Amino acid sequence: MGEEGVFHKMKPYLAMIFLQFGYAGMYIVTLVSFKRGFSHWVFVVYRHAVATLVFAPFAFFLEKKTRPKMTISIFFKIMVLAFLEPVLDQNLYGVGIQYTSATFASATVNVLPAITFIMALIFRLEKVNLKKMYSLAKVIGTAVTVTGAMVMTLYKGPAVDIFRNGSHHQAAAGSADQHWVAGTIMLLSCIVGWSAFFILQNKTLEEYPAELSLTSLVCFMGTLEGGVAAVIMERRKSAWAIGFDSRLLAASYSGIVCSGIAYYMQSVVNRVRGPVFVTAFSPLSMIITAVLGALILSEQIHLGSLIGAVIIVFGLYCVVWGKSKENNNKPAGSSDKLVSGKGGQELPIVSDKNFHDVININGDSNINTNGAKPTIRDKNSLHHQQEPRSM
Repeated sequence: MGEEGVFHKMKPYLAMIFLQFGYAGMYIVTLVSFKRGFSHWVFVVYRHAVATLVFAPFAFFLEKKTRPKMTISIFFKIMVLAFLEPVLDQNLYGVGIQYTSATFASATVNVLPAITFIMALIFRLEKVNLKKMYSLAKVIGTAVTVTGAMVMTLYKGPAVDIFRNGSHHQAAAGSADQHWVAGTIMLLSCIVGWSAFFILQNKTLEEYPAELSLTSLVCFMGTLEGGVAAVIMERRKSAWAIGFDSRLLAASYSGIVCSGIAYYMQSVVNRVRGPVFVTAFSPLSMIITAVLGALILSEQIHLGSLIGAVIIVFGLYCVVWGKSKENNNKPAGSSDKLVSGKGGQELPIVSDKNFHDVININGDSNINTNGAKPTIRDKNSLHHQQEPRSM
């Protein structure tokens, strides 16, 4: 019983850690395809087309009974979500990673929790009480994280050749030095778009608590909106050509792992733990990508990136520590926002043991998420307790 409870508590952590490995692989695969001429505009279209084809059938059948009715408000939010992440974020990322490196691009993602925390404060998804130590830690950690991002942007420093293979790419690196600041600005801008995506995703899930359907719709709208942007920005017909090569690998891997699976897992965890928790695991992706980038792509790691990354990680975990202490100080049952659909459906990734005791008969049960046993309303129970019926 104890081990089962620990496992349920670990589910959101394991889900977010798994995604960081997925993102690290994406940084490597996409950069290889970009260096071989794959247009990032076209990549975004193919990526979300793959995600839509793979996940739409699951969403249609698995959430047929629990999917809420589509409204104009929800549809508008989905359109904005598709613009913020698939179109704005990923295209700025595509340019930024080509101007810098896969390692640097993954390192800038460490700013994501701080920016998300600031946005969450603005939209009142997070609260700050400076008299409390955990609130003070969140504020100081955010400031430290932003400082680390500024160090990475303004100071490049000498190359630190950890794996002693920098001679293979010094010429290529030199040609990109002039675009380093521009690439950094684009990467940080894409992080702002990504943070806004998580904030709006949290709001949308309150009206449309169907994670698979939301994932499929965002991917579908991202394909359409990204297609319009690609037609305008990419005039070469050859850019749309794709075969059994790195282009297909990049589109398929990113579409399935980093769009479909990632959007779904983030939706589930976001609905329960909030956007700040979802973004708190990005330093792991930086570490994995740094190792893979140095080994596979022979990338150099610069001193400024290392110093900035260390500062960012320190600030980030001040925020995470404050967030964990805040959850521990909340009243029982209020630390996680448990949202149940009409049929009392349990969240597939982040579940709560109280939901295992819920009995739902034809949608007429009262669900008490504070741990009390559910009660079933009956017409006769308004005046007297119903007598047990014999078989």
